[in-house]
Amino acid sequence: MSERILITGATGSLGSVVYRRAARAGWNTVGTSFSSPSDVTDVRLDVRDPVQVREVLDKVRPAVVVHTATGREREDWATTADGAANVAAAAARLGVRLVHVSTDAVHRGDGSYDESALPDPVNRYGAAKAAAETAVKAIAPEAAIVRTGLIGGDGDGYFERLTYELVHGQREGFLFTDMVRTPVHVDDLADALLELAGNDFSGVLNVAGSEAITRYELGVLVARRDGLDPAAIPAKRAVDMDPRPALALDVRLDISRARSLLRTRLRGASEFMAEPIGG
Repeated sequence: MSERILITGATGSLGSVVYRRAARAGWNTVGTSFSSPSDVTDVRLDVRDPVQVREVLDKVRPAVVVHTATGREREDWATTADGAANVAAAAARLGVRLVHVSTDAVHRGDGSYDESALPDPVNRYGAAKAAAETAVKAIAPEAAIVRTGLIGGDGDGYFERLTYELVHGQREGFLFTDMVRTPVHVDDLADALLELAGNDFSGVLNVAGSEAITRYELGVLVARRDGLDPAAIPAKRAVDMDPRPALALDVRLDISRARSLLRTRLRGASEFMAEPIGG
């Protein structure tokens, strides 16, 4: 019988892909969501409730938990920070392998960051994710903590939806020409998480794309792939905004360690955005 893997947040854009790819890879998959069960979820779970988290893990008895769940609102501290601590505590209690998904938002935004860089966030979301990392390290020191960047490639990610809405005038805002990230394809990230689920790596690992690119440049790639007009993308420099948004400008995740550790190839945005969705 294949090993059982529990994926929190399995209705999310990342969690749903992890669920499907885990099932395809032969895992016995169990997905959780805060909302009603769907085709990729089996258990309702509010990670803010430590008792419920313990009960679910006691019932499911997974070999591994991949924690992708995060707050619906970016300022949802209870889900993002406290929820991660609750999942880590329940996993540690049973001796269950934990792979926790973090973010590049834990960094201030001054250039390139390897895994030794300490969190120094500039906004509440980054602070909540930094707090989650701290809790996981303290409670489940054998866990893998994956810092990742913008996630996309399948048309369903937040950034791709944002680009569509901006192009069609359904949302106000800009894609910033001075905000640099290392976007990752959701399939590559999911496969990397599953690799980590099957090994004993512990600590922080950067898992992002191989190319540093601005948010505006990424939006142009999305538009070209999907037959939209790149000229319709509203663009601006974040430093020219008044007030300036509380966002890190330049966050480039150094993936040297992941490249040496993982079999999964982490593609750059120019490569994966040149492919049709599902290609």
